[in-house]
Amino acid sequence: MSEKREQQQNDGKTDQDAKKASLVEKIQELGQTNVPEMEGSNIHCLVVIGQIEGHMQLPPQNKTTKYEHIIPQLVAAEQNSKIEGLLIILNTVGGDVEAGLAISEMIASMSKPSVTLVLGGGHSIGVPIATASDYSYIAETATMTIHPIRLTGMVIGVPQTFEYLDKMQERVIRFVTAHSDISEEKFKELMFSKGNLTRDIGTNVIGIDAVECGLINEVGGIGQAMKKLNQLIEDYKQGEIIQ
Repeated sequence: MSEKREQQQNDGKTDQDAKKASLVEKIQELGQTNVPEMEGSNIHCLVVIGQIEGHMQLPPQNKTTKYEHIIPQLVAAEQNSKIEGLLIILNTVGGDVEAGLAISEMIASMSKPSVTLVLGGGHSIGVPIATASDYSYIAETATMTIHPIRLTGMVIGVPQTFEYLDKMQERVIRFVTAHSDISEEKFKELMFSKGNLTRDIGTNVIGIDAVECGLINEVGGIGQAMKKLNQLIEDYKQGEIIQ
């Protein structure tokens, strides 16, 4: 009997220790004791922050979004019947071009309604991701930097390198113009503009400017984005019933 009681006491201590460890972990990671539960939600929230990491691993001090983490999430959201819509929140400086385009193509090809919200910044290759959804919002103070593609690391000084770079740039231009209201001429004008950026070629558009040039649909925040996504979900459901 005493052995049983000892075992029960030990089990109780183990549970308490596990709860304490979990609580400390939550405080360390999130600065709060309770974590909002997303299990009952019909909307999947995808966050793209920091630098978009592609085939090359970035230094550990860089805050990154890894495309090998994002793509399985998108596949799972597409397959999960409980998920009815996708909310993408962007605050990125850009990063790997092919990884960014891969994420953009995945979002654009999803059958479920999607809305993007640019907070802080949606720069460089973040621009195609911002335009990939069914409807896009940008915060009033958020910025988007549009500039030409460049290579890092060893570059072979041959004409083929320039041709490759030009073709990659055309892929980005085609995607953005196909998934937004901006014209190819206007997008190229913003991309190759001189004098707007102090140490670079390109343009920095802020909030309403991004809407006026046709890059983003509307200025707004999380409330408007959620309202629009729920509306798109209802429209999608009604479309399914009609079919």
